[in-house]
Amino acid sequence: MAGAGGFIDISQNARKVLFLGTFTAGDLELSVVEGKLLIERDGQHQKFVEEVGHRTFSGPHAAQQGKDVLYITERCVFRLTTEGLELTEIAPGIDIDRDILAKMAFKPIVHKPREMDRRIFRSDPMGLREGHAAAAPGRAVRLRPGAQHLVPELRGSPGQVDEDDRECPSEDQGDLRAARAQGLRRGQLRRLRTRQRPGRRLPRRRAGNGDTYFHGVTRFTTSAFMRAKLGDALESRGVAPHIYETEDEAAGAVRTTLAREE
Repeated sequence: MAGAGGFIDISQNARKVLFLGTFTAGDLELSVVEGKLLIERDGQHQKFVEEVGHRTFSGPHAAQQGKDVLYITERCVFRLTTEGLELTEIAPGIDIDRDILAKMAFKPIVHKPREMDRRIFRSDPMGLREGHAAAAPGRAVRLRPGAQHLVPELRGSPGQVDEDDRECPSEDQGDLRAARAQGLRRGQLRRLRTRQRPGRRLPRRRAGNGDTYFHGVTRFTTSAFMRAKLGDALESRGVAPHIYETEDEAAGAVRTTLAREE
């Protein structure tokens, strides 16, 4: 290999790191039979070894930082802990001793690993969208204790927003009216927090309520991908595209703006 490139910088700054690859290397042959993983011929070379020739990622250092690190293979999943790698998932049809432990140069932590989602090993659709929609909590508008601004939240919506869906749900409007009745000035209803996926129509959500209830909107997300996607979508609609990286930064911008208005 030519070298690690930017991997070291990227992995050290990422809060979550996923290593994906086969469990072994070299002429590995796999198949799925009746929803179970079948190893027809295992790889000639072990990947989970005690020492490597060139170190580009330090497990102990990442664990000390509290970084979320997963090692995902076709037959099992490991999670990095301060004590070492813990086996957390195994594929259906896989024997832990024969197919995993016997093919490693060290022994991982093994408590009670769960079985991988069997839908992974079926050819029919997994139904992820339907499951996500069923598990997603409803919308909420909350006035946080001690806060001087309102935080509407859109959590876990699985799809894009319809063009006509520009108004707060009736229960949200009631909460907004109640908040104003408590003495919040219009300039204090400033912060919109969304955990929705970056759909093409998302930034038009709540446009109608902005003139009624909000002086303005401050957005934030810790995801660089979300910042890029939402920023482009906002800019295409003539909306200020800046998205803060943290909630503290967004709240700080709110406080600064309110101070200027006062």
